[in-house]
Amino acid sequence: MCADHMSTPEIGVLLWDIRRDRLGEFRGVCSGRWYLRPPRGGREWDVDPGDVQPAEPGERLRAENARANSRSRGEVL
Repeated sequence: MCADHMSTPEIGVLLWDIRRDRLGEFRGVCSGRWYLRPPRGGREWDVDPGDVQPAEPGERLRAENARANSRSRGEVL
């Protein structure tokens, strides 16, 4: 399902940016653009809401594991 059929997600929801072929964590909205950042932290990027779809269960699991591993190593998110 594309984002034009989705309401604005909650902060932290994992989404797939289909234009960049990249997984991102939803961070907010500004001027109609959605902002995502890598699940392990890093620089945010903006995306058109029509260019995202919900992350698949396997993608979410990998991202949650990577995030937990980063925290256990003391890396800043």
